[in-house]
Amino acid sequence: MMLFLLCLHGYTNANLQIDEELTMEQLLKVLLIPSANDAANVISEDIGGSVESFASMMNTKAIEIGCTNTHFVNPNGVHNENHYSCAYDLALIARYAMKNETFRNIVSTTRYTLPITNKYDKPDRVFLTTNRLINEKSDYYYKYSTGIKTGYTDPAKNCLVASAKKDDLELITVILGAESDNNSTNRFSDCINLFNYGFNNYSYKTLYSKGSVYKVVTPRNADSKSGDLNIIVENDIKALVNKSDYDINFVPTVNLNSPIKAPITRGSVVGTISYDILRY
Repeated sequence: MMLFLLCLHGYTNANLQIDEELTMEQLLKVLLIPSANDAANVISEDIGGSVESFASMMNTKAIEIGCTNTHFVNPNGVHNENHYSCAYDLALIARYAMKNETFRNIVSTTRYTLPITNKYDKPDRVFLTTNRLINEKSDYYYKYSTGIKTGYTDPAKNCLVASAKKDDLELITVILGAESDNNSTNRFSDCINLFNYGFNNYSYKTLYSKGSVYKVVTPRNADSKSGDLNIIVENDIKALVNKSDYDINFVPTVNLNSPIKAPITRGSVVGTISYDILRY
């Protein structure tokens, strides 16, 4: 990729050069590890044709994944009154992004060096993560942390979207507007407290296992050959429940097709099963 857009004055940048050739993966790494604003602009120009067009693409995708209080005007988060989001929407965006293995790998990386290129002949562009939760040398290191990204502007203050995984449970926390205290920020300790609360109080419970028989019914029009029908649960049904409620026998809502008529082939869908965990 040929670079043609330089950094914004006063913001973190990767010292990218005009006409420098870098790969998209390299640009993503300097964007997501040290928060290089120039990389964000280059990526947006390449994919969207312009910053404005790419911001429009961002808004479309945000709506697609369920965001209702988000509007982007740039790709790097530089302050603008019309550029905003909320904790819930940022959690939705983070959950969507963490489904991408390339993204997951980059946001868990603590150190990256840009290689020598056609326009830069020194391997001295070394970048360290701004996320102290994944840095083993940090006082805020959290061994279950898997990412994701810090952020800061004067109006927004210190922000952090973080993820952590323990056993089969993965959590996302969003901290906005955190204050600084003696060269540290409360966003990291707040995230750790939230993660610990989630891991200490919640776990997944298997409500029904794949292949288990929910019910045996006799289809209408069944003959001696077809006989009774085993209604099988298609996939594991798991729910995130408070550990204090783990022993509750959650009762599902089952809606079977009516009437169930023979002949029925193996694998046919004959109904749905759902749980309302919040009402318990």
